[in-house]
Amino acid sequence: MNNTDNTTSTSETNLSKQVDDNDNKKRPYAVVLYGATSFVGQITAHYLNKFLAEEDTQDTHWAIAGRDEDKLKKLQSELGETNDEKVDIIIANSNDPASLDEMTQQTQVIISTVGPYLKYGEPLIKSCTDHGTDYVDLTGEAIFIKDMMDKYQDNAQKTGARIVNSCGFDSIPSDLGVYFTQQQAESQFDEACEVIHMRVKAAKGGLSGGTIASMATIFEEVGKDKSRRKQVANPYLLNDDSNSPNVRQDNVSKPIYDDKHDRWLAPFVMASINTRIVHRTNQLLDYDYGRDFKYDEAMWMKDGVKGQLMSYGMSVGLLGFATAMTFKTSREFLSKHVLTKAGDGPSKSEQENGFFDIRFFGETADGNSISTKVTGDKDPGYGSTSRMLAQSALCLAQDISKDDVAGGFWTPASAMGDSLITRLEAHSGIEFTTLDK
Repeated sequence: MNNTDNTTSTSETNLSKQVDDNDNKKRPYAVVLYGATSFVGQITAHYLNKFLAEEDTQDTHWAIAGRDEDKLKKLQSELGETNDEKVDIIIANSNDPASLDEMTQQTQVIISTVGPYLKYGEPLIKSCTDHGTDYVDLTGEAIFIKDMMDKYQDNAQKTGARIVNSCGFDSIPSDLGVYFTQQQAESQFDEACEVIHMRVKAAKGGLSGGTIASMATIFEEVGKDKSRRKQVANPYLLNDDSNSPNVRQDNVSKPIYDDKHDRWLAPFVMASINTRIVHRTNQLLDYDYGRDFKYDEAMWMKDGVKGQLMSYGMSVGLLGFATAMTFKTSREFLSKHVLTKAGDGPSKSEQENGFFDIRFFGETADGNSISTKVTGDKDPGYGSTSRMLAQSALCLAQDISKDDVAGGFWTPASAMGDSLITRLEAHSGIEFTTLDK
C-alpha cells in the first residue's frame, strides 16, 4: 500500500532497455484497471475485487485508475464493502502523458476500458510500450489495432511490453474457440481444420453506451477516409508479415440458408473484428491452421418462414444502421436521441441472466469434421466480458513469463492459449466443449 489516502504517485523514469520479468514483478501492482469508473470498468472492478479476495492465493496487489478522483473514491468505497482492504487509487488522464507514465511504471499489467480507442487509446499504448508494461483491452476497433501495431510494434518488442487487444466478447470466444477446435482436430485427426464456420446459436445481453460510441467512431472514420474502407474490408488487416495469405474469405453479409444444419444465417455484427483477430493468431502461431485456412462467422436463425424473415430483418437492420452511422447528421441524431448513452448499459439483472452459446464446425483437408462450442453464463458484452478481461490480465501477470512470450502485439490465443482457457473455465463461467457428431 502507499500513502494514507490511497492515491499514488511516482517520479517518471526513462526505461530505454528491455524490462525483464524480475524487474516487472518488483512493481507495486500486478494489475491496474484504467477507466475503472466506466460502465464495463465498474463491473470489472467488482469482479476483480471479489475474485482476488476469495480465490487468489498470490496476495495480488492492484489499483483502480482514471481521471475523476471523486468517482474513483466512490468506487473504492463500494469495493470496500466486499474487501476490507482498500484498493489504491491512481489519477491518470489520456490527455496527460506524464500521468500515464507514472501509472504504467507502477504495474505489471494495465487493463484499459477507456474507449472509443480510436479517440482515446493511443497515449496509453505508447506509455505501455515505452515502459515495458503489459496491456489488455476490450476494443473491437480493428483499425485502431492496425494503427497501434504500425506505430508501436518495434517499441513493444524492444521494451518487452505484451499488448493484447480484444480480450472481451470481441474476440476471446472466437479466438480461443478456433484455437480449441484446432487443438481437438490435431488430437483426433493429426491435422488442422482447413475451414471453420462459427455460428452464434444463442445469445442474450445488451449494449452499453461505450460500445455504441466505439461503433460510431469507426463509422465516422470510415465515412471521411476512403483508405479506411479498404482496411475494414481486408480480412488480413492485422497480419503484418511480408507474405500474408490472400485466400478469399467468405463473409456472411446477407441472408443465407444453411442446408447442413437446416437454419437461416444472418450477419454477425462482431465478425469484422473477430475474423481479423483469428487470422492474426494463425500468423503468430506460424500458420498452424494452414496458409489456406478459411474462417467465417454468422448468426443462426430458425428454419422456415419465421427464420427467413428474422434473417432478412437482421440483415436489413444492420445495413440500415451502418448506412445511417456513416453520415454525420444521422449519426449524431441516433447518438443523441435513439442509442444508449455513454455510461449506460444492461442492468445487473440483465447481466446476470444473460448468456451465449457459440458453435464451431471444422473440416479438415481429408474430410474429417469436428464440432465444438463455447458457452458463457453471463451477459456476453459485460457480465462475461468483465471476467474475460480480468482473467486475461491476471494470466499475463501470473502465468505467462516474458521468456515464453516476448514483447509485441499479440492476440489472446497466441499469447495465452491453454493457460487462459484454464482460467476462464475455472473462474469465468465459460466452457469449451467438444460435441458429439
